[in-house]
Amino acid sequence: MSFTKKTIRDVDVKDKKVLVRVDYNVPLDAAGNIRDDYRIQQSVPTLQYLLEHGAAVILCSHLGRPGGKPDPAYSLFPAAEALGKYLHTEVKFVSDAVGERAKSAAQQLQPGQVLLLENIRFYPGEEGRDEQFAKELASLADIFVQDAFGVVHHGAVSVDELPKHLPSAAGLLLEKEVHTITEAMENPKRPLVAVIGGAKIADKIEILQRFLDTADAVVVGGAMANTFLHATGLKVGKSKIEPDDLPLAKEIMHKVSEIKKQRDFVFYLPQDGVVASKIDPAAPTRIVDWSAHVIAEIEAYPKRPLQESSQVADHELILDIGPFSGAFVAGLLQLAATVIWNGTMGVTETKSLLGATGPTAQGTELLTEALLGQFGNRPFSIVGGGDTVGFVQQRGLTNSFDHVSTGGGASLELMSGRKLPGVEALEDKNA
Repeated sequence: MSFTKKTIRDVDVKDKKVLVRVDYNVPLDAAGNIRDDYRIQQSVPTLQYLLEHGAAVILCSHLGRPGGKPDPAYSLFPAAEALGKYLHTEVKFVSDAVGERAKSAAQQLQPGQVLLLENIRFYPGEEGRDEQFAKELASLADIFVQDAFGVVHHGAVSVDELPKHLPSAAGLLLEKEVHTITEAMENPKRPLVAVIGGAKIADKIEILQRFLDTADAVVVGGAMANTFLHATGLKVGKSKIEPDDLPLAKEIMHKVSEIKKQRDFVFYLPQDGVVASKIDPAAPTRIVDWSAHVIAEIEAYPKRPLQESSQVADHELILDIGPFSGAFVAGLLQLAATVIWNGTMGVTETKSLLGATGPTAQGTELLTEALLGQFGNRPFSIVGGGDTVGFVQQRGLTNSFDHVSTGGGASLELMSGRKLPGVEALEDKNA
């Protein structure tokens, strides 16, 4: 599917002031320094294009949740310096987004120069969709460009109101995100494997339902898998489950059984897991193979496993997929041409006391290695979701995947087949 909205390639920007909505909502450390500037990096192609074509570029973004009032902890000032290093030019900064200082800074801006406005969520009008705030922002520029994929699923002044006040177009990042994800959903190279993690089935029910219809295989991991396992009658101890999602889990599994009657399809739930009594890197862990009691019925099996090795105790939590499950998933990915990955396989936030990978992040680590071709096949891979992208970023592997999405919620909405307000608001290519 081609991108149907105007992009910056369709607009004459020479000697024009162009207001670009970017997504510089980047993680900061305790000292206020940027921990990962991937989103800033991803905005560079759009900005370079505009500068090379004679535009004066004004940037607006949000950072964090300051609640509609100024908060120095969420100032975008550090982003100006970080962006300047990638553009190899000075990025001017003004400590307002609207008002006289912002207006003066915008008026003085010359073609080839870049100005970053202060955090637009310092103003209640941004999320309150205030008409006057929209008009004041729009008055700074001649053209509006939407390039913040991470916010286009939310309604806000800088998402779907500004296009009502200015000629509008999509940036190169927004175009790339929408095209790549849509193409993978509608016209993928097959086999297509979806790897879905996270906590709540309800949060991803639409994407799960769509993958049941479009994918060749679906792998479920993370806390979400606990709810599915519990729905099959498995004891999951104190593991995180969503009781309200149990009917959904049973409904999906019934649909899976019907699909398997019609075509080749794999729906994989973990067969073993890493368990512990609490989420703590120092807590003892053990591997529970809940398929062992089934294997033990085979006559050739040399020794019946101890009952406790196939059951999660009442006081234990399932915190990661086990080695058997990890090996199965890695093997499955050797057959895949396209993989869409959204959600980690375990609790990846737990730091390691020894070695690079935490005790409950081994499954996600193995999945990462398989996707990057360490076992042979290297499928085309799309990575989305905040926890998943964070895991990849921590390992410095962001640029190793074919596409790492800058928008967790937006990518989910797009994969689910929903319209994105910030995209729909832009001018059509044939308009």
